[in-house]
Amino acid sequence: MSIFKGTRSIDGVRVTVDGQPLDHVLHIRTYGSGFFEWSYEGDEPMQLSLAILNEYYGDQQKALSMTERFMKEIVANFDNDWVMTSEDIRTALLQMHPISTDASVR
Repeated sequence: MSIFKGTRSIDGVRVTVDGQPLDHVLHIRTYGSGFFEWSYEGDEPMQLSLAILNEYYGDQQKALSMTERFMKEIVANFDNDWVMTSEDIRTALLQMHPISTDASVR
């Protein structure tokens, strides 16, 4: 199970997955500046949403297809510091698509 963490400090934001920096996945798509942010709806939260979902799914097209909705329903509601496991992501995706099967969620 992967653990995603985001922290905000005077030095800026830091997002990790299993203790390593989360890839910004700019090679897939760049929203706005390409930086990560959260707690509001916008380009930087979209970049974070895409990066989380790409890491979770391991599939660029699935990640892209859910990026905006995941940003609006999940990433825009993160606190300053947050933790989300792969199981939390799975649960959130199932709530967004309750008729999805496990195979289509991940």
